[in-house]
Amino acid sequence: MELTRWLWRRLHGNRLQTVLNAVIGLLSVVVSLLMVWAMQRAIDIASGFREGSIYWAVAVMGGLILCEFALSISRVWIKNILGVKAQNVMQLQMLDRLLRSEWRGRETRHSGDVMNRLEQDVRTVVTFITETLPSTVSTVVMFVGAFIYLWQMDRWLATITVAILPLFLAVSRIYVSQMRKFSRRVRNSDSEIQSLMTEAVQHRMLLKTLEAGSRVVERLGDQQSELRRHVRRRTQFSIASNLFVNGGFSLGYLVAFLWGAVRMSAKTITFGQMTAFLQLVNRIQGPARDLTRLAPAFVHVFTAAERLMELEEVPEEQQGEGIRMDEPCGVRLEGVSYTYDDGTEPVLNHLTFDFRPGTCTAILGETGAGKTTLVRLVLALMQPTEGRVVIYEERGTRNGERGRRNEEGGAISPLHRCNFVYVPQGNTLLSGSVRDNLLLAQHDATDDDLWRVLHMACADFVETLPQGLDTMLTEVGGGLSEGQAQRIAIARALLRDRPVMIFDEATSALDGDTERRLLANILADRRKTVLFITHRPAVVDYCDQSLTVG
Repeated sequence: MELTRWLWRRLHGNRLQTVLNAVIGLLSVVVSLLMVWAMQRAIDIASGFREGSIYWAVAVMGGLILCEFALSISRVWIKNILGVKAQNVMQLQMLDRLLRSEWRGRETRHSGDVMNRLEQDVRTVVTFITETLPSTVSTVVMFVGAFIYLWQMDRWLATITVAILPLFLAVSRIYVSQMRKFSRRVRNSDSEIQSLMTEAVQHRMLLKTLEAGSRVVERLGDQQSELRRHVRRRTQFSIASNLFVNGGFSLGYLVAFLWGAVRMSAKTITFGQMTAFLQLVNRIQGPARDLTRLAPAFVHVFTAAERLMELEEVPEEQQGEGIRMDEPCGVRLEGVSYTYDDGTEPVLNHLTFDFRPGTCTAILGETGAGKTTLVRLVLALMQPTEGRVVIYEERGTRNGERGRRNEEGGAISPLHRCNFVYVPQGNTLLSGSVRDNLLLAQHDATDDDLWRVLHMACADFVETLPQGLDTMLTEVGGGLSEGQAQRIAIARALLRDRPVMIFDEATSALDGDTERRLLANILADRRKTVLFITHRPAVVDYCDQSLTVG
């Protein structure tokens, strides 16, 4: 039931394409049944059983054929134009939902698996909603219309033709149940393969230096063999099911042909009626065959929808307008503890500390001591297991009253994140130009603003790049050294210009002289509250206080 409601919500966003495809499908049914009538009429006129002009009869058939061409072209146009838009919209919605979800600290799904779901599973769901559902409607209407037409001509033949349906329904129920299991295994194997290939491409330099490329390729081959095994089992089951069902349809068609042949030999029907019989039987059995082919589509969309719903299982963060604080403001930890879901020992244990407004603090500790966890708590990416993190304004500011309320009891939330600037450890540049990377912090910044923060970040080297600000970078800032990438990331943070600035080993790739000049520029404004996660003595020397974690 929940799966059906989820698909129904997705249908609302694609109603235009779905309705257009349904209308075209219904018109195709009308044209198809009219073609049966026109062909019967033309044959009866040609064989002398009916009066009329054979030329006009053929002209009517030609007009219906042109209508079929027009409907076919319309269907292709809608699929190629609106279909791409529908897929793009759903990918945007799913990505937006992922970015708004709570941060759980340790991701349970590989990025390759997530990408596989956003690409393959989204395409499956959109195709089902915009094409398969309208096709199902027209298929059912074709079946009912052809049955009524045949019933008017010969009730016994109509009854015999649909006698196969109970068997079809029974087999379909078993088929769908089994195919969902097979399809789930296939999709999971496909995600594992994409995850491995994503990691191999991202870390190919590491694999080359470890001379481990052949082992990764061997592992990929094993996973591909597993995928082929699941696909083979699914295909074997599908073929066996189709042979059983299609055998019944073929038997029904032979019975209909024999019935019509006997009646025509007894001269109780015309040759045109015999032709109409066979075409109507085909138009009854055709939709039934289509329904058997639709069963895999329903199976695939159920599997895809379940996988996309799993991405939405993580609750959304608190949404709303950001709560801006006046600078300088501080952050205080009050008995903060945190334990990960898969851990037994707390990473942080009743930690109390005050990052006072306008101060610079060095956060020290061994690897794994909880420094990164502390930063995530301060940024409200995670919530403490015990205690609380408070953001507060310095007393005496123009919004002092609000600041005192926050100081007294306002635990930090995602709505306070607008007061922070964060430079993570490592290379965090995206593919695109230097300008594109900087404008992530402030989309309406001028060139003067960009050059100002680049100068503050000791990134004046950008002037010497081939296209300056418009120099294109590849994935993770490819084309720059680690030190250059770090300085552009720091410039991006300075452009954001918020009261609290957090740097996670942000100067690790810089030489001593550049690091000192950069620190002097950052700390020149004493209205900023700065947190440095660092192992560098030069950074500690510039700080007012230090906090050792662990």
